[in-house]
Amino acid sequence: MLKLVIATGNIGKVEEIEEKLKEYPLIIKSLQDYPQIPEIKESGKTFSENSVLKATMVSNYTNLPALADDSGLEIDYLGGKPGLYSSRWGKNDRERIERVLKELEGVPELQRRARFVCVMSLVIPGNRVFTTQGVCSGKIAFSPQGKSGFGYDPIFIPDGYNLTFSQIGKKIKNKISHRAIALDKIIPQIIAYYHLENQ
Repeated sequence: MLKLVIATGNIGKVEEIEEKLKEYPLIIKSLQDYPQIPEIKESGKTFSENSVLKATMVSNYTNLPALADDSGLEIDYLGGKPGLYSSRWGKNDRERIERVLKELEGVPELQRRARFVCVMSLVIPGNRVFTTQGVCSGKIAFSPQGKSGFGYDPIFIPDGYNLTFSQIGKKIKNKISHRAIALDKIIPQIIAYYHLENQ
């Protein structure tokens, strides 16, 4: 079976990707399985640069195909912030959410438009690189709602729903999220490599 390393230590991300890939004959690993890999500094200036950087480094260390994503929340009223720095807007999810809500204090619903962006990269040994992008548009809630998910999920309401990512449940989120869209686009490359290796 083909081993695929998810270049993250974020359990939530790993679970979302595993759910999408469960029907395929893959052994999924994550950075938690490779503690010897040093911390990856996201020095890129775009989601794409960071995504490729992470996947390349992990693939080089493990000599296995590596899948990485870089994603963030872009809020129109804040000029696209937090964007690339979404995971660095506080020490933890609660702090980051509180900061967004404070920045949007008093801002009416129509001006709370936002989108989640995800760029996913697959790097196969030999420096074959594939990248895809997924976008999920919506708006920012006035307060956190729901207990599931991670990151900014409790305050993001996707278009077409009256519930946050934390409330709609994993099944729906794994169909409509930015990460799900990017992953759906890159799965054919993963499967093509698997079939190639098993010929």
